[in-house]
Amino acid sequence: LDLWLTVAEVKLRDDQYTLDHMRAFGMYNYLHLDSWYQDNVYYIDQFGRVMNLSVTLDTALQKPREVFRLPTDLTAYDNRLCASIYFSSSTWVTISDGTGRLYLIKSGKRGNSASEKWEIVFNEELGSPFIIVHSVSFVKSDKHSVAVLLLRVEKDELDTKGSGFHITLEWVTFVEMNKAGKYEISKRRVLQGKSVPHYAAIEPSGDGLMIISYKPFKFVQEEEEILEENDDKKTTNEKKGKTYLTGHDRLLSVLTKKRACLEILVNVSLNICLKCFFFWLSSEKRIHVLLVAFCLHFSLEIFLIKKNEGPRWPELIVGDTKGEFIMDSSQCAEISESLMHLTSEINLGSNQYLFSVVVDPKEMPCFCLRHDVDALLWQPHSDQPQNMWEHIATFNALGYVQASKQDKKFMACAPDYSYAALCECLRRIFIYRQPTPLSTVLYNRKEGRQVGQVAKQLVTTLEANDPILGFQATNERLFVLTTKTLFLIKVNAGN
Repeated sequence: LDLWLTVAEVKLRDDQYTLDHMRAFGMYNYLHLDSWYQDNVYYIDQFGRVMNLSVTLDTALQKPREVFRLPTDLTAYDNRLCASIYFSSSTWVTISDGTGRLYLIKSGKRGNSASEKWEIVFNEELGSPFIIVHSVSFVKSDKHSVAVLLLRVEKDELDTKGSGFHITLEWVTFVEMNKAGKYEISKRRVLQGKSVPHYAAIEPSGDGLMIISYKPFKFVQEEEEILEENDDKKTTNEKKGKTYLTGHDRLLSVLTKKRACLEILVNVSLNICLKCFFFWLSSEKRIHVLLVAFCLHFSLEIFLIKKNEGPRWPELIVGDTKGEFIMDSSQCAEISESLMHLTSEINLGSNQYLFSVVVDPKEMPCFCLRHDVDALLWQPHSDQPQNMWEHIATFNALGYVQASKQDKKFMACAPDYSYAALCECLRRIFIYRQPTPLSTVLYNRKEGRQVGQVAKQLVTTLEANDPILGFQATNERLFVLTTKTLFLIKVNAGN
């Protein structure tokens, strides 16, 4: 099928020269399979239109159908990344336009044009450009939430011996605020590592992450924003002043007049009354040093140092969430150490990571590892500590065979494990069927024993010279995307 407009491919810039840039962005899969409605695939064209392609009869494809258009003019950005999509549930979608803006979309039931309507419920800049790695939709405390995992490759000024870049994973959680359907960010957590992860996914409950990577990832920040339900409360907090927080100290700046009375409640009882430049102070012994400076511009600054370095204070003035959290590298390391008890680590050793696939969209994606010459497919179960990794399928000799394909770009398998497939950068597709019973009698020449099942390898050559940009597998079909064409390969007959 020839596409109306070319795919919004973003090629690597001169400053994106590392292997991590190539793995994260240069090898990006521009074709997105909707695991909730199989045989529906999506891509984004150069004008920011999200286009849907669905199979009608066997190998018949509908014409590309526009389901959503990004408000951003993608052609106006020189330093953007590729736009990315993830289908969080049967009715929720997350989209990044590649410029640093995230869209949370309520789509309705997809695949049915009558009930499908993509509506933006959250649209905000979240910093430097990123791609979406994974997303889940869940309900907690009777409130609907969506968690999204974002990936960035950022310049690291402190790295003088390595690549000069570090990898950031930002884990953002959105919560529905009211019945009107307004969503706000409730948590933002940041992890850093030195290599692009092979696999990263959020648990279905939204409580944890699973990451497979060459080098470890550590938490560097955990920020919780207390959401206010009305603007009046926010305005009140803003008038209190700004609280600057570090790990052990607190600095409070409050604008005052000649007479002021301020009460601070953070595990301390501190009353200050300022009368004609004289003040009276009463505090508990939990504060070791108290410094008060009164400026000519009628501002009062109070500097408090904890006597004992204990728990961090979440706030200085009760209910005031307008502070700024400032950390140095030592405090980041300390936070990372304090969170290590929540992390378990398994060394995969020589088990090469091959690919991931969504078998059940309600579960985390499966991942395929090489075990000797074979490839084994594993299903993570975050809610089953005794059976956290379930072996669900084996692809005989696939680990050995794929190692010889030096030009391979993407790998995939059918959700029912009936076949695995890989594609090269140009033209060639290799399909490896699982062993099936023979209708005739066949004997092994060397051993003389009867062979009951035989596996098959199929090779397809595309009638196109454009690079392959996307590759997805369903139980019956393979979808292959180039810059201007979508190919559909029928692999299995329908039920």
